[in-house]
Amino acid sequence: MPSIRTSDGIEIDYELRGDPSQPVLMFSNSLGTTRSMWDKQAEAFSDKFHILRYDTRGHGQSDAPNASYALERLGQDVVELLDALNFKSVHFCGLSLGGMTGMWLGIHAADRVRSLALCCTSAHLPNPDMWDARIQLVLDQGMASVSDVVLSRWFTPSFIEDKPFAIATVRGQFLCASATGYVGCCAAIRDTDLRPELAKIEKTCLVIVGQGDQATPPEHGKLIAAGIAGSRYVEIENAAHLSNIEQEDSFNSTVSKFLAHVA
Repeated sequence: MPSIRTSDGIEIDYELRGDPSQPVLMFSNSLGTTRSMWDKQAEAFSDKFHILRYDTRGHGQSDAPNASYALERLGQDVVELLDALNFKSVHFCGLSLGGMTGMWLGIHAADRVRSLALCCTSAHLPNPDMWDARIQLVLDQGMASVSDVVLSRWFTPSFIEDKPFAIATVRGQFLCASATGYVGCCAAIRDTDLRPELAKIEKTCLVIVGQGDQATPPEHGKLIAAGIAGSRYVEIENAAHLSNIEQEDSFNSTVSKFLAHVA
């Protein structure tokens, strides 16, 4: 897959799909996954949008420098990717860490986004001691040491029981993730607090939450929606954190209606 080199010398891998004459819809992955988490959305929306997916720094085929990352740097990666592709602005859909990146863009690079879909995410995820403990555990024992706990928070118990193939696919993404990149992004989440700046976001915004999400519970989404004037808030039933996978049809329908409204 193609890649671009950022201003600090990091390769960011990306993928384009769909009609280049259509508006660009960009997807940003969650912590511990790759751009393939959006496979079903890329398929569903490619008839009406030019789909841009990328692997967040530290994930997938993108480089994973050995450092603590900052959300500002993750947002700047997006800006530099858009510059390299000569895309003036995009519809942006991010989940979890990807949603945090979307909020940063809405605050600091508003001219590069036409709309924001902020999915199963948070403006602030306490507490730092928990993140420090996870970082140390992964550095000491690898990604497998936290995989069961993470997956139990990403999906509802019924989905884990009924969809073993889907769970195995996501588990594979997680176990193949770079430990260095994962903990670098954990540091970015640990150090982020966007709550004081949410009111600066003036773009048309959709906030999606999974009703059963333990990682970023509904109250986190409600806080974001309350902080962004005119935003839409939608809860996906029978879904936890990766709602785009667990309730693909409901998620796609919600995003589709939102994008139609923006258009």
